[in-house]
Amino acid sequence: MDAEGIRELFADILAVRVRRMFGGHGIYDGETMFALEAGGEIWLKADAQSVPRFEAAGSAAFTYRKQGKPFAMSYWRLPDEALDDADMLKDWTRLAVEAARRGAKPATGLVRPPAPPRSRAHPR
Repeated sequence: MDAEGIRELFADILAVRVRRMFGGHGIYDGETMFALEAGGEIWLKADAQSVPRFEAAGSAAFTYRKQGKPFAMSYWRLPDEALDDADMLKDWTRLAVEAARRGAKPATGLVRPPAPPRSRAHPR
């Protein structure tokens, strides 16, 4: 699925921002990434509160191989039925946006102080 197809999928729900990443796309509501596209599939952000809904729908977590072992991410496949049902897609999108917002780290406004300058003198 290309960026335009992703925008069209969510057009009746919210205006998404789509950004290429790792051979797929990150899908954003403002600055919050709530979904990703990989291999033509849409994967929605999930957390401890929403994973049971994904499991009940027969969904599976997005996994990839890391150092030869499978690694699961906190994104779950959008149930197929939601692609054909606008209300269902809206519900799943809302669930993902909420999970993404709960997991977002607030900006602290703190800036790391600059490192002290290195001495250019060489010890003898």
